Amino acid sequence: MAHHTLKEGHRRLAERLNRFPQGAPPTELLYRILRVLFTEEEAGLVALLPIRPFTAAHAAKVWRLAETACLDILDRLADRGMMLDLEQPDGTRVFVLPPPMAGFFEFSMMRVGNTYDQKLLAELFHQYLNVEEDFVRALFAGGETQLGRTFVNERALPGDTLHVMDYERASEVIRTASHIGIGTCYCRHKMAHLGKACDAPMEICMTFNGTAGSLIRHGIARRVDVAEGMDLLDQAVAHNLVQFGENVREQVSFICNCCGCCCEAMLAAKRFAVLSPIATTNYLAEVMDADCNGCGTCAEVCPVEAMGLVSVGDPQHPKRKKARLDASICLGCGVCVRACSRNALRLRARARRVITPATTAHRVVQMAIERGLFQNLVFDNQAHLHHRAMAAILGAVLRLPPLKQALASRQIKSRYLEWLLARKDLTHRDLHA
Repeated sequence: MAHHTLKEGHRRLAERLNRFPQGAPPTELLYRILRVLFTEEEAGLVALLPIRPFTAAHAAKVWRLAETACLDILDRLADRGMMLDLEQPDGTRVFVLPPPMAGFFEFSMMRVGNTYDQKLLAELFHQYLNVEEDFVRALFAGGETQLGRTFVNERALPGDTLHVMDYERASEVIRTASHIGIGTCYCRHKMAHLGKACDAPMEICMTFNGTAGSLIRHGIARRVDVAEGMDLLDQAVAHNLVQFGENVREQVSFICNCCGCCCEAMLAAKRFAVLSPIATTNYLAEVMDADCNGCGTCAEVCPVEAMGLVSVGDPQHPKRKKARLDASICLGCGVCVRACSRNALRLRARARRVITPATTAHRVVQMAIERGLFQNLVFDNQAHLHHRAMAAILGAVLRLPPLKQALASRQIKSRYLEWLLARKDLTHRDLHA
């Protein structure tokens, strides 16, 4: 590799990460995090890799190294959770660099006692995500399609509920996964290093399918069977934790069991409430005033502060209160319903169903279009100068208003661009139908 690429490896890797649909704004804090996680040489090499899955043979071409040497590098990265290796049905082994979140930020904290200085990482992550705002805003509030969604608390559903879909149930994800891995909760582990963790279970972070298979192979997560997975879900429910998972219907890769005090997703939901940073369930909590005694339990357990107490307005009992829901920020998780001892809360179906992307690829493309990063998926090989140039041109064109897009297409006279613009319109129609 060229000397200047190695010397600037971490900067180039930061630029590479910012091409993900959720983005990773390059700041000094990000550079400090990357210097902990990647050597200068590793950073320079990874910066050249495509966003989409690739084989070791492809890495060999990009890096101009022997394939065996590439495999050694990729395996070392996978051992630390900086790379995922996925086994395809035909036996082919492919690699993919996970995004920072949900991805290698979490993986670096999921195995206690690994080679990283996790106390330092915890401090850096806290500053980057909880003090600075650019990254967490880009992650959770950068567009209409969100990275994660809420799973409904199945025990809070009415007994006659027939229209809850399988993909809405965390239990169904567990039952149907090809692999189930359990690791240390990144959020509470981070807060523990800062002296701020709550007493919710720590060993309860769930990964599934190909992602779990990779993490299990490299000792970052431990394999569990369906029975233990269901037991851990029961523990999470008993601790009033919210199930927050990948925003897809098929092949869900993770479900976090979130508290309102430590977990990044719940903290983001409170910080950016009006921007709807988490996809909700198809349900909404409802207060039955006649049965509510104003005990406040629902407000205490609500992870996003959607539930509060207000006066009942009774002059004979001026101190009496009742629960009041802010429906605009309610996740529909049902934690409050299950916690209410008087059955004064229930879940009802939302007036409009929430649309969940079918697959990870569907979600990624949708997020990329909304965030103006679709060109990075089309021209993915940043090791080639012409890909970088075409990505820059396409990115500029796709940001134009529709009339100017048509003019630019005629001027460039590119059949491919015309096809791409047509596909972009089709994708928007399909995704918003």
